[in-house]
Order: sequence, then C-alpha cells, then structure tokens
Amino acid sequence: MDLFVQTLVNGLLQSGLYALVASGLALAVGVVGIVNFAHGEYLMIGAFLAWAGSAFLGVDPLLSLPVIAVAVFAIGALTYRVSIRHVLLAPELNQMLLTFGLGILLQNLALMLLGGNTRTVTTPYQASSLQLGDLSVGGPKALAFGLAALLLGALYVVLYRTTLGRQMRAVAQNRRGAQLIGINVDRVYLIAFGVSCGLAAVAGVLVSVLLFASPTVGLVFALKAFAIIVMAGLGNLTGVLWASVLLGVSEALVQTYVPGGGGWSDAVFFLMIFGTLVLRSFRGAK
Repeated sequence: MDLFVQTLVNGLLQSGLYALVASGLALAVGVVGIVNFAHGEYLMIGAFLAWAGSAFLGVDPLLSLPVIAVAVFAIGALTYRVSIRHVLLAPELNQMLLTFGLGILLQNLALMLLGGNTRTVTTPYQASSLQLGDLSVGGPKALAFGLAALLLGALYVVLYRTTLGRQMRAVAQNRRGAQLIGINVDRVYLIAFGVSCGLAAVAGVLVSVLLFASPTVGLVFALKAFAIIVMAGLGNLTGVLWASVLLGVSEALVQTYVPGGGGWSDAVFFLMIFGTLVLRSFRGAK
C-alpha cells in the first residue's frame, strides 16, 4: 500500500510540470488558434538559459526564472510579429508547416551553437528530500510542483478575473465579434503567444534542474503536451489539469508495476491519444 501511495504522489508531482507545458500550448491553440509545433523548442531555450546563468554567472536557476520567462516572452512576441501573424488566416497546413519549420530551425541552431551533449545544472537542493511519514518526496520535484501550481493559478486568475483575460476569451470565441466591440485582436494574439512561450520557458528552467538541458529536451515534453490537449480538448485550459494528472499518474504506475516500465512509460501518451480518438470516433458515430 505504501508503494502504491508513493507512486501516486510521484505521478501527481510530475503532472504539475506537464500541466505547465500543456497550458502554454493550449493557450496558443485556444486563443491564437494555431497549433505551435515549435512549443518544445521554447522550453529548450528556457532550459539552456537556466544552464548558462548557472554555469557562467553562478545564478540559481530558480532565481533567474523571472528574467528567463520575460526574455522568452519577448522572443515569442517577436516570433509572432515576424511570422505567426502572417499565416493566421492561411490554411491550417500552412500554419503547421511554419511552426514545424520554426521548431527545426531553433533545434538545429542549438545543435550548431551548443553541440548535442546534455548540460546539467548543479544546485545545493538537488539531492534534498522531504519525509512525510512513510512517503519520501524529492525536494526539487516538490518545489517544481508548487511553482507550477502557483503559475497555473495565476494564469487562471488572469483569464477569468482581468480585462485582458476577458479579451482573450472573447477573441477565442469569436475573432470578428471581438474586433467589432473594439478589442485589439492583434495585441491579444501577441500577448497570448508570448505568454505561451514564456510558460514553456518556465517549464524548461524546471526541467534543467530536474533533468538536463539539450537541444532535443523539449521534444518529449511537447509530445506529451499534445497528448494532454487532445485528451482535454483543443484549447480547453480547464481540462488540461485533469488530463495532466491522468498522464503523470499513469506513467508513474507503469514505471512501478510494469516490468521494464521505465521504457514503456514514455509510450503511455501515445496510448492515451489513441484511446481518446477511438472513444470520440465511437461517440461521433452514435
């Protein structure tokens, strides 16, 4: 029983990081209306910036996190201004090809400039743990979960309690109607896309502490984020939370109870996408 509870706790802690990545992606899909296949690369940028700050300046990644979030927000806003805004009314295939190409470009730039080796960040609290009765919780994981929960709470407050959030929801529901009532749709899109990239960068800082930084580190998290928003429904920020918990706990259970589960756990999100699409196809047929 203790092992089962410990597994559930581990999965829940992991789900916080997944929710942070997926919420950013869901924001881009729900508000801007574009599936950003380069989302994982903004996570990668955040991870490398955290590593660089730690390696060259001696700054703890968590202390540099606000600066990195703002920097990648600016990169995302520039990306929107230079490229994304020009394909918003284009066919979806054009949009997907653009963001896919951006992802390849950013990943290959990282490979050329930094090489393919992984970079690790060393912090005093990396090996720390919290003992809660019979449960052992890794300090960095608990810290990452708490920070992710705080940021997601702030995101929901912005979306449902502020003028900007109401504008985002109005634009997501009806772009033309939002324009008619005087909302600057282009500004809302720019902010939403920038925040989406900033959230990915925050997740990247946490990934650099928990795992490592590498040119391809964002790919697996982006794939899992896609699985989460497929389960939750495209653009459904509320559904992202339960879908993230479901994915995190499922992976933890597979790792613990399935022989060789460490390798199989990375395939869980494929099974979830498949199951979700099959279930929806059956519902559509009825």
